[in-house]
Amino acid sequence: MDKNQLYRRIPKVDVLLEEDGIRKLEERYGRSCVKRVVQDELERVRILIGESVDETDVLKAVEQLPDSISKSLELLYTPNIRSVINGTGTILHTNLGRAPLNREHAERLAVIAAEYSNLEYDLQRGERGERNAHFESLLCRLTGAEAALVVNNNAAAVLLCLSTLAKSGEVIVSRGELVEIGGKFRIPDVMEQSGAVLVEVGTTNKTHLSDYEEAITEETKAILKVHTSNYQIVGFTESVAVPELKAIAKEHEIPIIEDLGSGALVDLSKYGISHEPMVQEAICGGADVVCFSGDKLLGGPQAGIIVGRKCYINKMKKAPLTRALRVDKFTTAALEMTLEEYLSEERAMQRIPVLKMISEMPDTVKQRAQKLKSQLEQQKLPAQIVLEACESQIGGGALPLEKISSTAVAIRSEICSASEMEKRMRALPTPIIGRMINGIWAMDMRTIEEEQIPYIVGSIQDMLNSCRI
Repeated sequence: MDKNQLYRRIPKVDVLLEEDGIRKLEERYGRSCVKRVVQDELERVRILIGESVDETDVLKAVEQLPDSISKSLELLYTPNIRSVINGTGTILHTNLGRAPLNREHAERLAVIAAEYSNLEYDLQRGERGERNAHFESLLCRLTGAEAALVVNNNAAAVLLCLSTLAKSGEVIVSRGELVEIGGKFRIPDVMEQSGAVLVEVGTTNKTHLSDYEEAITEETKAILKVHTSNYQIVGFTESVAVPELKAIAKEHEIPIIEDLGSGALVDLSKYGISHEPMVQEAICGGADVVCFSGDKLLGGPQAGIIVGRKCYINKMKKAPLTRALRVDKFTTAALEMTLEEYLSEERAMQRIPVLKMISEMPDTVKQRAQKLKSQLEQQKLPAQIVLEACESQIGGGALPLEKISSTAVAIRSEICSASEMEKRMRALPTPIIGRMINGIWAMDMRTIEEEQIPYIVGSIQDMLNSCRI
């Protein structure tokens, strides 16, 4: 059969659209969308013919057009972003969305998202309000700051601080604090974008108080302190803390801006974790403005939180850039709910998922691992189920050297390699992202909830059964 004959076997668009199966698709997806997919699928067959593909394959493609159209539509309407089960043991996994929200908060958030809200409406006065009002008093109460402002992430928070308080002026930073965060965003780049001029002092490993004193000029607008939350310099080191800088900053009437990054509001050392600088400590220590993330150790939504002296925060509130960086109703609601939990530390440790995972005892994690192992073994799977001692990490650029004892459930199967297993688990409706331990695919149970176990058992059973075929 020559190409012209093959082209004639391709049905016309209007003919396909009149088929019963396609008309049912129209009821679900709409005629315009279905028509466009039909056109795309017909073009795909024409390309096959043009590429001189085997005649049998072309006829098969024509025969399967209704199924291809249906699958293309289903794929088109399948959200690309979806929930996954985190079996990596990295609690704040940047690639997996960092901090998961409390489920009760998420349910309340869904209602707010589906309906109108008082985002910028003062219900008491019956007039326009400020979205910042929903969380400012909470942030001040929790941190001891005079005022607060929230933007869409911490890089934006630093940018806003510098562009408002130090534009066209000099900002002094220790060379040991010129950090790079994820995605190659660097402090010098953020500073350049803000319009401030970077003045580096000290060396990578040592910066003295005198270095700051000697660098101050009439052009100095601020001192910036950056917490190196995603790495540590150890050994022959020295740095200058905010309380030491306070005297010279006050003398020259310049603010100290401290970028804490992770933003802890509880003392993690009480739960067996290395102490991470707390926002309250930064405010108490004399920082005029403190910036930190909402979706790291705070355990809330992505946000850049700015707290500090009212005179500086008020300037930022009036800055034109603030509107471009403001948070939406989802972040506003989620952040308020998260901050409310911190009114009681005990409640926060139990109800904020990140804090609960960080502080959970290793024996409790092991019990959850044993439960999953037992349920998998009951299925008589063609695999060996093994418990492996492992170490979880906090992640998200926080406490880089901190390791937390944990237990993983490892699966070894002769009919499915570890790499194939990993690939198949990623392809699930709710993907299960695991980790490799000694060349075996495994799930670190510290980041897996007990409620997820039934789905995991069924998915692994289906996956291994499909490997048999």
